[in-house]
Amino acid sequence: MTGDFTGSPIRRLEDAALLTGAARFVDDIELPGTVEAAFVRSPHPHALIRSVDSSAARNLRGVHAVFSYADLAPLLTKNLIPPDNPKLKFAESTKAIVLAEEEVCYVGEIVAIVLADSRYVAEDAVALIDVTYEVLPSVSDCRDALAPDAPRVHREAPDNVVARFRTEYGDCRPAFAAAAHVLALSLKQHRGSGHPIEGRGIVAQFDPSTEGLTVWSSTQGSHRVRNTLVDIYDLDETLVRTITPDVGGGFGSKHVVYPEEVIVAGAALLYKRPVKWIEDRREHFLAAIQERDQYWDVEVATDAEGRLLGLRGSMIHDQGAYTLLGFNVPHNASLAVPGPYVLPNYQLDVTIAATNRVGTIPVRGAGYPEGTFTMERAMDAIADELNVDRVEIRRRNLIPADNIPYELPLKARDGSTTHYESGDFPSCLEKALKGSDYDRFAERQAAARDQGRYIGVGVANCTKITGRGPFETGIVRIGPSGRIAVHTGAMPMGQGIKTSYAQICADQLGVEPEDIKVIAGDTGTVPMGIGGFGSRQTVTAGSSIHLASIEVREKALKTAAHMLEVSDQDLELTNGEISVAGVPGLSVSLADVARALSGAAGYARPKDMPPGLEATVNFLPTGLTYGNSVHVVEVDVDIGTGGVRITRYLVVNDSGRLINPMIVEGQIIGGVAHGIGNALFEWMGYDDTGQPVTTTFAEYLLPTAPVVPNVEIIHHETPSTVNPLGVKGVGEAGVIPAAAAVISAIENALTPFDVRIREAPVSPPRLIELIGEAKARS
Repeated sequence: MTGDFTGSPIRRLEDAALLTGAARFVDDIELPGTVEAAFVRSPHPHALIRSVDSSAARNLRGVHAVFSYADLAPLLTKNLIPPDNPKLKFAESTKAIVLAEEEVCYVGEIVAIVLADSRYVAEDAVALIDVTYEVLPSVSDCRDALAPDAPRVHREAPDNVVARFRTEYGDCRPAFAAAAHVLALSLKQHRGSGHPIEGRGIVAQFDPSTEGLTVWSSTQGSHRVRNTLVDIYDLDETLVRTITPDVGGGFGSKHVVYPEEVIVAGAALLYKRPVKWIEDRREHFLAAIQERDQYWDVEVATDAEGRLLGLRGSMIHDQGAYTLLGFNVPHNASLAVPGPYVLPNYQLDVTIAATNRVGTIPVRGAGYPEGTFTMERAMDAIADELNVDRVEIRRRNLIPADNIPYELPLKARDGSTTHYESGDFPSCLEKALKGSDYDRFAERQAAARDQGRYIGVGVANCTKITGRGPFETGIVRIGPSGRIAVHTGAMPMGQGIKTSYAQICADQLGVEPEDIKVIAGDTGTVPMGIGGFGSRQTVTAGSSIHLASIEVREKALKTAAHMLEVSDQDLELTNGEISVAGVPGLSVSLADVARALSGAAGYARPKDMPPGLEATVNFLPTGLTYGNSVHVVEVDVDIGTGGVRITRYLVVNDSGRLINPMIVEGQIIGGVAHGIGNALFEWMGYDDTGQPVTTTFAEYLLPTAPVVPNVEIIHHETPSTVNPLGVKGVGEAGVIPAAAAVISAIENALTPFDVRIREAPVSPPRLIELIGEAKARS
């Protein structure tokens, strides 16, 4: 590292535009001749489409077209959205489709698209379209879906099993036979959604003169959108460009290519005018992805001291009607269980069930909150059974620092084993306990109970896989003007990556971060890209940009040395000028060097130097890197109302080397808020048929400013050894152990009532119910 920007909490470069209204989101894309789209969606969880009469809608003033499957079919190579992993084996009936042809399998599934002068006219036209449905039996609960006589989610399917798999290592049978203690837990984690402040949206424009298709999409993967459209419509990829403007959050809900994106692009191809669709909030509730339900039944075995011997059991996962992104959620959940603990033996049988609900894929945390919840609930149960402090049980089971690097024979999705190449889990725990004054909490709790108040403390640990490959492109280019541009396939969604990437580049090129323009999410400037998910982008794209910046720096110095007739070892690069150390006035600018390398007349280029002051790097991680966190939460529970007030929240977080501590802290705080929602508020309800019952924010609650406390953050930096920056991902770190810590704190507060909480979220009425059940048992 040559500069001083890495590690500095500089203000985000993105914020000025966001705060002054100058940001450009997808709904701000205004093209001449644009028509707006609205969708006809199924009101039934399961039904056959007998007829679609759109005559009245077509006759409505301002309506341009109504397209159903029959209209779009001639353009389609297939009525399937290409799967994320073509080699993955799962039930054929659950493969994601573009547009319903004969059968709808969840409320919100698309039957037709209307194009009109405005969204208002399009919505009026949707109401005029008469679809005749034959309602079919449906199934809503993933446990019920597995019954042999359950209604089929897809009428031709032999059953509702999407897939089964086992995650295991060691041998649980002798471990459990020799155990001093065996405890059983049944756990539930309910459905929730991403709910970014900006919903989904797309604008598609087809230019008949060039046969080019340009798409602006609020997505987490612009290259994925482009590649999908190329595949489905058999297009020339050189004529398809996807641009991602400013994105108002993603949280996983924009990680897949949706039918809406494919259909809007198809409508633009058919109608040959720009088409815009902007999701409203009700549509997000109905048709955007969700995560979970999951039902776990596990047993945990320990020795007499509470040290883990093994954990085994089963998990049922609700996949919804379609498999949109493989088995990422249940697979990650099963991988997350061991976390930072020594777990010698492990076996989990996972059943993925289809239901007549919208499909599930990762929301922030991607299965790791669920697996962490399971292990942390087990840790608390062990402590209670042995009458040992809950923190002490964790101390006894954490992987010791001198055992790092530590390898579990647990296979990740890419086939690699779980390898903790850096970290110090016990030190993080001790920092959290000291920072939260944990040792004195028992005194505070006793004093509160004397006053009739019920306060509690919860502690939870986690690890999180980050930096997933295979790569992310970084292009650093200095033009003849001297302006520096960074191009990447990484996706900004509000995280501040443009600032971080500018800092990384500025360190090498001797300029200020604000002098660097970062262009992300445009397939027209970067040929390849993977996108934003899984806490991966600073590891992959950041490392590519770092290495590309070094190449550009070295190229600039060698060229300048040739131009100045000195050794490159005598040169300094500061403020965009390359000068000879100790010789005032003898210098060339980066613009001069760029002109020389561009072939401009009058500038000498070294004969062995390739043209252009630029470099492209596709960094290939040699392995995954794992971050870890410890959360300590204090709560005050009102046993009369069931209300929970979080009075203190402390996080110790290890995300390796920090590029911008302020941005890291923002990510952690946002994750904590999301995790509080998972613990206390966010409940996506369906009735027994699969009809959604929470479709507004009056029913689906999110944590608000008065609810989220000040979050205290302590950084513990252990640099990663598998990337040149030493970084680990942080985007999901705040959310993963949050629900486990909050639920543990509530349970601790209610110790006098012997309440046991085995679910998330837990609402005030549910807490009152649990207190009543506990009183009845006693």
